[in-house]
Amino acid sequence: MKIIELPIEFEFNGQKNHINPSLIISKNELTLVDTGYPNFLPFIENEILKNGYDMKNLKNIIITHYDIDHIGSLYDFKEKYPHINMIASEVESKYISGEMKSERLVQAEEMLENMPIQEIEFGKWFIQQLKNLKHVSIDENVHDGDWILDNECRVVATPGHTSGHISLYFPRLKSVIAGDAAVIENHELLIANPHFCLNVEKAEQSLRKIKDLQAENYYCYHGGTFTF
Repeated sequence: MKIIELPIEFEFNGQKNHINPSLIISKNELTLVDTGYPNFLPFIENEILKNGYDMKNLKNIIITHYDIDHIGSLYDFKEKYPHINMIASEVESKYISGEMKSERLVQAEEMLENMPIQEIEFGKWFIQQLKNLKHVSIDENVHDGDWILDNECRVVATPGHTSGHISLYFPRLKSVIAGDAAVIENHELLIANPHFCLNVEKAEQSLRKIKDLQAENYYCYHGGTFTF
């Protein structure tokens, strides 16, 4: 088994941005962790192919949490590759499937009420982007401590950024896929985007939780890989 990053560079508001979905390779089966923004399927496919892997071997998609840059292309993947097994925490799957209104949309609507005038247009645009996301049914709900992917990967509940956020721990690889439970800034692992954390205190606890695993590699969706 191994993990590789799929670095994707794109432009937003005239600035260069990066995201780093992860690809888990196990016995010729592929598992993608998070799917980028809407319309990012071709970029992710490209990175997978560039690394020498075949899309027909993509068996699972794991979603760390409901955020537009993580689930944006999930529906497109399900449409193009209907056999893929969709995995998420029980909490997040309710938002992804549309069973419940997402926490991020609730937060965005509440923030709009107190937003400075110059930011209102962006706030409205962001809310519309969230509303435009298509719902996808989750095939497999996972919980803290569950072992998945042939018992090579332990699900770690890391709430804070969102309520049902999960990270993935691979003891044999001494690696953690952190999603947005951590970000690399100034050569440090920190909580990601505290301004948008639904619970900063829980986010700090979750960061300590994954640091306590004492992994050698932390794969962060924003910032890349942090290696001790």
